[in-house]
Amino acid sequence: MSRLSCSLTCLSPPLCLPTGRCAVFTQQPHDLVVVAGQPVTLPCSIPGYHGIVLWVKDGLALGVNRDLSGYPRYAVVGDHDEGEYHLRIQRVELVDDALFECQAIQAAIRSRPARVTVLVPPDDPAITGAPVVSLRAGEPLNLTCHANNAKPAASIIWIRDREVLSGAVYSKTLLRDGKRESAVSTLHIPASSVESGQIITCRASNKAVPSGKEARVTIDIQHLPLVNLSVEPQPILEGNLVKFHCSAKANPPVTQYRWAKGGNIIREVSGDTYEVVVDHSFFTEPVSCEVTNLLGSTNVSRNVDVYFGPHMAAEPQSLQVDQGSDAVFNCAWTGNPSLTIVWMKRGSGVVLSNENVLTLRAVKQEDAGKYVCRAVVPRVGAGEKEVSLTVNGPPTISSTQTQQALHGEKGQIKCFIRSTPPPDRIAWSWKETVLESGTSGRYTVETVSTEEGVISTLTMSNIVPADFQTIYNCTAWNSFGSDTEIIRLREQEVLCPLGDLFALFCCWVHAGSPDLSVMLSFVTEEVRLVMSSLPVSISAHQRDLASKIKTESKILSCADCSSIFPGDADSSMAVDRRLLVPFQEAADILLGTAGGVMFRVLISHSKEQGSNPICM
Repeated sequence: MSRLSCSLTCLSPPLCLPTGRCAVFTQQPHDLVVVAGQPVTLPCSIPGYHGIVLWVKDGLALGVNRDLSGYPRYAVVGDHDEGEYHLRIQRVELVDDALFECQAIQAAIRSRPARVTVLVPPDDPAITGAPVVSLRAGEPLNLTCHANNAKPAASIIWIRDREVLSGAVYSKTLLRDGKRESAVSTLHIPASSVESGQIITCRASNKAVPSGKEARVTIDIQHLPLVNLSVEPQPILEGNLVKFHCSAKANPPVTQYRWAKGGNIIREVSGDTYEVVVDHSFFTEPVSCEVTNLLGSTNVSRNVDVYFGPHMAAEPQSLQVDQGSDAVFNCAWTGNPSLTIVWMKRGSGVVLSNENVLTLRAVKQEDAGKYVCRAVVPRVGAGEKEVSLTVNGPPTISSTQTQQALHGEKGQIKCFIRSTPPPDRIAWSWKETVLESGTSGRYTVETVSTEEGVISTLTMSNIVPADFQTIYNCTAWNSFGSDTEIIRLREQEVLCPLGDLFALFCCWVHAGSPDLSVMLSFVTEEVRLVMSSLPVSISAHQRDLASKIKTESKILSCADCSSIFPGDADSSMAVDRRLLVPFQEAADILLGTAGGVMFRVLISHSKEQGSNPICM
C-alpha cells in the first residue's frame, strides 16, 4: 500500500510497516457521559505498532506509553503485543470532564478527540426551616429548597399528596469551577390552600440522579376554622324535615358552634347538626353556622331550595281612575320553582297579562270591576289576589225594565245605579210628575246606598189599573254625565199558599188535605223555569186538560183533579217523588205542554193563613 493511502488523521506522513501496511487505529475513544464516582475506559488500539503512545487530556500529555504515574486514578490497560493502549479512569471526578486523544508518535497519527462529560448529582436538598414549618392563620406559606453543587444544575419540583405543585420560582448559580451549579426553588402557597399536618416534598434531580433526592417538611398551621355547611335533602317541599350539618377543620380545635337563621340566633341548637321543618322563609332567609376556636370564628350560610306555593311579595292596590285614563296594577309573588303570573278580569277567561304589572290603557266604564292576579307554581300550589278598578264616569242604570205589582196593593219599582263618583241627583218622572225624594200623593221615593251601588225605590200605594199603563223614568246624574232607564209596571199573577211540603199535584200526594191548594193555569207567553228538573208530563191527559181549563186562572180542588184525571189519584200517574221538597219561597213550575199550550202551577208557602187557605 502506498503512503497516499494512509489515514487522513496523520500528523505527518504515516509510518508504514515492512509489509507495506501503514499503522492505523482499529479502536478509538468516543464521547462518553459518566456519573462522578463511576469508572470509565477509553479504547485505543493500533495493531503492529510498537512505538510511543501518548494520552492527551485537553492538549496536555498524561504520560508515555503505560507510565501515568502522575495520575494515580489513571492507567493504560490492554495487551501490549496487540497494540492495545486503553485509558482506564477509576472513580471519575469532575476534573475528568475533558477532551481526550490517543496519539501514536512514530506513526504520526492521533485518534479522534473524545469528550468525557462528568455528571455530578446535587447535594441532598435542604428546605429552610425543616423538618416542621409553623405559621399563623392567614399567612401565606413560603418554602425554599436548595440543591447545590450539581452538574448540570438540578431541577427542583414540589410535591404534596403525590401531586406536583406549580408556581414555584426557580434560579441557579454557576460555581467558581465553571462546571457545577447550585439551584434554589421558592414555593408560594396561599393560606387558603394550606392545611395543618400536610407534608410537602422538595425533589431535586439531574442526569446524574434521575430519580432525584428528596427533602420533606411538615406544615403546622394554626388557622380559623375551615367550615363546610351541607343541607340535605335538597330540593325539599315546604313542610318537610331538613338536616344541616356543619363540618369544620380547625387548628387549634373547635370550641363552639352557633346557629342562626336570617341573622337571628337559634339558641336551642349548640352542636354541629341542626334539624328543622322548613317553610318558605328558608328560601330567602339563609341558615348560618358559626364555628369558633382560639383564633376566632368562621361563619358560613346556606339557603334551602324549598319548593313552596306563591306568597305575596307586593300586594296590588285597588284603583279609582277617571274614564280615559290608564290604570296600572302591580302584583309581585314569590314561589319556588319559578311561578307563572296571570292577570284576568273576574268573570272573564281572557288573560290580560303574564307580568307583575297590568296596564289598562284609556279605561272605559265597562273596564270597572274586579281583577285577579293569580300566581301558579307548577305541581306545588297557586294563589290569587283580587283588586277593584273603579272608573269615574257617568252613572249606569241596570234595572229590570218590567217590574210587577198586585192590583190594589202597595207596589214598588226599583232603579239600581252604579256610579263613581256617587250620583249627585236621582229623579223619578212619569207623566207630568218629577220626584227626587220624599212623598207626593200616592208616591214615595227612597234611596239606599249599598256596596254595589245605589238603589232608588219608587213606592206606590193602592195600585190602580192606570199604573200598569204608565211609563216611569229613573234618571241619575253625577259630574261626568247622566243615564236614564225606562221602567214599566205589570200586574202580578196571584200566588196560592201551600203547606210545609210542595207536591206536584195535591191530588196525587196529599189527596183530601185541606192545607193544600194549587192554582193551575196555562199561558202562551214564555215562562221562566225555576227548577233544574221538570216534573213528569201530563201525558195522555194533556188534550182533555186543555179542553177543560179556561183561559182564566182557576182553583182546582182534589175533586177537580179527579174529574180531570179519572181513576185512582195515587196510581193513575207516575209522580217523581224526588220533587217532593220543602219550599220557602214562591215558585213558578212548568208542568208540561198540551197542544202547544204551556201549563204551569204557581205556588206559595204560608203558615200564617191558617189551615184552610183561599186562593184569590
